[in-house]
Amino acid sequence: MADAELPPELRGALRELEERLGSSLTDAHDGHARWELYRAALATDAARPALLAAVTAEPDGALASGVVGEVLERVARGERDAWVQALAPSVRAFSERRARELGALEDLRSRAIAAERVPELIDGWSDWLQSRIVTDAPDEAVLRVLAASGRTQRIRRAAAEALG
Repeated sequence: MADAELPPELRGALRELEERLGSSLTDAHDGHARWELYRAALATDAARPALLAAVTAEPDGALASGVVGEVLERVARGERDAWVQALAPSVRAFSERRARELGALEDLRSRAIAAERVPELIDGWSDWLQSRIVTDAPDEAVLRVLAASGRTQRIRRAAAEALG
């Protein structure tokens, strides 16, 4: 793929990332090289606008989705939708779910979701979310529900252990 075949928006975003990070991309056509640049950009807030532009223009949907998956936990809740919407609709489902799950985790931490509601919600939670709740939102009432009704034996055991 010649440089002219890269979308102009992607070329510009990659140049901006290189400038903000003080590093050079070895081969803009190599998805692995772009991934390394994107990962470096994840570590700095100053690079996020250029990273979002790169994700929006990224022709490799799996690569773009991977970046968004990484960034969702690093940005404020109100910023997540912009990142999810930057993805092509064909690769958006995972990131949409992860953004919702992160919101649920935050709601459990802040007690915006009452422990009494957990039994009605737990069936809609992925294994990932249930596991994260055990380690990141250790409310005893929630842990009791997960110890009794968690999706997997591993989740139930971890919740029981967290209860002591």
